[in-house]
Amino acid sequence: MEKKQKLFLSKYKTLFLVTLVFVFSISMLGFTAKYLYMTRYDRQIQTLERSLMDLKAAMNIDAIRQFNIEKVMKIIDRQNKSMPSNLKYEIANEIYNMSIKYSNLSVDLISAVISQETGDTWDPGATSKAGALGLMQIMPTTGMFLASYEGINWTTPEDVLYNPISNIRLGCRHLSALIQTYGVEGGIAAYNGGERKAAEWLASNKAKGILYKETANYVPAVLRYNNLYQKSQL
Repeated sequence: MEKKQKLFLSKYKTLFLVTLVFVFSISMLGFTAKYLYMTRYDRQIQTLERSLMDLKAAMNIDAIRQFNIEKVMKIIDRQNKSMPSNLKYEIANEIYNMSIKYSNLSVDLISAVISQETGDTWDPGATSKAGALGLMQIMPTTGMFLASYEGINWTTPEDVLYNPISNIRLGCRHLSALIQTYGVEGGIAAYNGGERKAAEWLASNKAKGILYKETANYVPAVLRYNNLYQKSQL
């Protein structure tokens, strides 16, 4: 009798343990399923949040781009009303592109240089007495040198430098390199009067009488335009 009771208790314990393991397993499966569901749900939420952040960033970038393009177009419209609207847009768009390509250039500074170089005309066909051509008044020898780095096919100075888009690309590449070497004021001085004079001017702590008279007037004029465009909402 005692032996039967022990056998019964043994079977009962085994059944109890099997039941306990079964219940625990079911619970764990439920927990695992819930965990997997929540993990998948969290991932979907994170993906959605990233997509929304990317969309917001893209919208912000587009808004900034549009603002700057409209700003340049209004500058051009004030100074060259006869320029076709599509050309104004292409020029403004290229100026914005260059401000993104070169971290030391801004839309305001590029526009300031063009305003000063063209005498407030923004005429793509502007030509100086010294033979500099286009919006950013580039000398043919300088333009030919820069074109080889910029991947622009050099045909004739007129074809390349009177083209406002290629002129801006070449001029901004040149201006950016000068500013990188000599700083903003030194770079502006070098753009107008050459690197040797700009280096001498900086070495003398910007003493008067070092720069050519034209360059001495040119630097503050460009900075005034730059400050004006920075503050203006246009």
